[in-house]
Amino acid sequence: MPTREDLQILQAQDLELKVMLTKQRIREWVTAFSTQGVYVSFSGGKDSTVLLHLVRSVYPDVEAVFVNTGLEYPEIQRFVKTFENVRILYPKKTFKQVISEYGYPLLGKEIAYTIEHAKMGQKRCTAKIQGQVEYNGEKSRFNLDKYLPLMNANFQISSKCCDTMKKKPAKTYEKKADKKAIIATLAEESLVRQNRWILYGCNAFESERPTSKPMSFWTEQDVLKYIKEENLPIASVYGDIVPVGGQMSFEGCDCKLCTTGCDRTGCIFCGFGAHLEKGEGRFQRLKRTHPKQYDFCINGGGYDENGIWKPNEKGLGMGHVFDELNKLYGENFIKYK
Repeated sequence: MPTREDLQILQAQDLELKVMLTKQRIREWVTAFSTQGVYVSFSGGKDSTVLLHLVRSVYPDVEAVFVNTGLEYPEIQRFVKTFENVRILYPKKTFKQVISEYGYPLLGKEIAYTIEHAKMGQKRCTAKIQGQVEYNGEKSRFNLDKYLPLMNANFQISSKCCDTMKKKPAKTYEKKADKKAIIATLAEESLVRQNRWILYGCNAFESERPTSKPMSFWTEQDVLKYIKEENLPIASVYGDIVPVGGQMSFEGCDCKLCTTGCDRTGCIFCGFGAHLEKGEGRFQRLKRTHPKQYDFCINGGGYDENGIWKPNEKGLGMGHVFDELNKLYGENFIKYK
């Protein structure tokens, strides 16, 4: 079984070797399932744009699949339509319906899941949110008692949004078409993704839902460098790729790169990780760049008959939710104004 050290060694390799290894993983996946038995999960983001380029450099006819949740930046939706052989899927519920039924996606998936299931009485989640999990007789660092006050908040928190709006349409399509996904996730993005790589490697043939993640050992810098070297088009919402802090030009240097626009895309109303952002927050940026979407996100909302805050016809009401979080955890816990 691969180790964390193996992952770190791969992450430290140069881009040329990573490209070679990634194409090798792609070939292994396609050899197992055929070009008609796989698809590229294409979000329109920079990572999946690189993945699609890598896959089609070896297998030009592989299908791409885009799940249009209605939550992507308009620039992303337009960018996706510039590619050929892209199948577009849609969820059965809107974001407004999902958060009205289950709750808002806030803080992080594990935190939201723990709060949600502790309210349902699940013993493990209840112990975590109450700070009662121990390891070798000591309180575990994985306790989430910092968020215990949210058990009694006047709004619901849930981790179900991504599963309902993105994963469910993709899984339904996979089963119907008998295809296996190739996905552009990077292990550096979370501990969960690192652990999945340690368990399965890049090609998870043995998992319950077999998927290929052939770029797992890449870093964000690798992605940006590949885009520059291959002169790939990316969605305009990212802006340009430039050296950080006015360093020398990209040509002939190993300088760190960044985007002048969004650094990450994804669902524009998602609150996961918003409390960790430095500098301009995603919702502050949304206010500046997409005021119409910002107004719908922040404004509106109201209490239902049980006193729970939910979206209404005027908007999602996330401004109220952020205000409540800022009262509990500090004025700029989530920056949105």
